[in-house]
Amino acid sequence: MSNYIEYGDRVAFHPGYYIKEIIDDSGLTQADFARRLGTTPKNISVLIKGDQALSVDMANKLSRMLGTSITYWMNLQQAYDELNAEFMRLEDLEKERNTFKMIDYGYFRDHLGFPDLSRKVDEQIERVRKFLAVASLTVLEERDLAVDFRSYKEDLSLSNIVNSNVMLQIAINETLNAEIPQYDKKKFENCLDYVLQQTRNHDEFLSETKEVFGEAGVYLVVLPNLKNSGISGATKRVNGKVMIFVNDRRHYEDTFWFTLFHEIGHVLNGNLGASSENEAEADEFARRKLIPEEEYIDFISTCKSFNEKNIKVFADSIDRDPGIVLGRLLIEHKVAYSDTRLCNRLRHTFDCIRS
Repeated sequence: MSNYIEYGDRVAFHPGYYIKEIIDDSGLTQADFARRLGTTPKNISVLIKGDQALSVDMANKLSRMLGTSITYWMNLQQAYDELNAEFMRLEDLEKERNTFKMIDYGYFRDHLGFPDLSRKVDEQIERVRKFLAVASLTVLEERDLAVDFRSYKEDLSLSNIVNSNVMLQIAINETLNAEIPQYDKKKFENCLDYVLQQTRNHDEFLSETKEVFGEAGVYLVVLPNLKNSGISGATKRVNGKVMIFVNDRRHYEDTFWFTLFHEIGHVLNGNLGASSENEAEADEFARRKLIPEEEYIDFISTCKSFNEKNIKVFADSIDRDPGIVLGRLLIEHKVAYSDTRLCNRLRHTFDCIRS
């Protein structure tokens, strides 16, 4: 460290700077001054370099030796600390501006009721920082800030990581404020069959699912996708509750249901945080829960044409929305995504703002 700091045209001096001036003017060596002060030469050396804050004990000794007040010396230290903190804040703000360039403020304005604040970047930064409850937006650059999240991309850019962490902080903060009981695994398992029935309830499936999850101590957070987010879902234990977060990135109900049950699989297997090593296990859980495996195998082996009628008949037999069945057929390349007529008739769009 130094016994003074500079930032722009401002300078802050450590008390050690003034102690050195006093020693130089006295004609004493540092060692002699230290002995008269009743301390060690090493302590004086550290103070002069600005490597240590002035203690109350040292301020008392200086005041008695030099005829000054204790307050005088403590005020010097406080002024240095305050200006140093201000310099650090300004330096961090510069770094925050770089982080903030990767975040779409319009997301907060359009979906979370933030004021427009056009061209007032520092005010935008302050509002986002406070809303996310972080000391600095730069912490959003840490990949594992909140959880080892489930991503739809293998190689995440810094922008992906930042925006993923933005969504996760929003979800975690919502969960912290949720008034639901502690997590009850048995209740959670018992509500899943009811939740599966909601795949055909296109108007109220989200509210119904949130309600029954909440009774089991699981808080479901569904947010609009944030541009450049590299995340599809995540789980986390939060103050005794369990958070399940998903977004509406792909805008189809079948992908929402698959992502949701993927995260449910993580919760039931105790893999909170959705670590990448458990992804295949969670995928398998979601596939089997959404479409019973034996029935599906029988369907694909006996069905001569995966047309609208046959898909609907099979979906009715397992009490699922046809879009769920079509979604799996698309993933397994049994139906082409280019069959837009079939997709448009059986797949339902999903926008969590309107759901």
